[in-house]
Amino acid sequence: MAMSDPIADMLTRIRNAVGNERKTVKCLNSKVCRGVADVLKGEGYINDFDVIDDGLQGVIRVKLKYGPRGEQVLHRLTRESRPGRRVYRKADDLPKPKQGLGICIVSTSSGVLSDRQCREKRVGGELLATVE
Repeated sequence: MAMSDPIADMLTRIRNAVGNERKTVKCLNSKVCRGVADVLKGEGYINDFDVIDDGLQGVIRVKLKYGPRGEQVLHRLTRESRPGRRVYRKADDLPKPKQGLGICIVSTSSGVLSDRQCREKRVGGELLATVE
């Protein structure tokens, strides 16, 4: 069966793996999913990710991050824009989750960026997800 929303699938896999205290999780590979993983790594929500070639589409292996006593770093991971209801925001209108302690992941013409990078570059785009 064809998957209609690979980004939501990736976020759900990460959310479930964090809930079960896994060290790694495998997600389907796509350009947008690699961008989301890159933003999560750059903002310090995951340790690392790498792309594994399986002869087909490929798989992204995400190495999850926990605190020094094993507490969760990712508390809430929410998909904002969906295939049936796209959400677009200007750079000035991007939300600040948890008064700036969380991030928004935005798909722009410059690639997948965090809300902080969007404000610096003054670009808006599709609001993919929020992370708290």
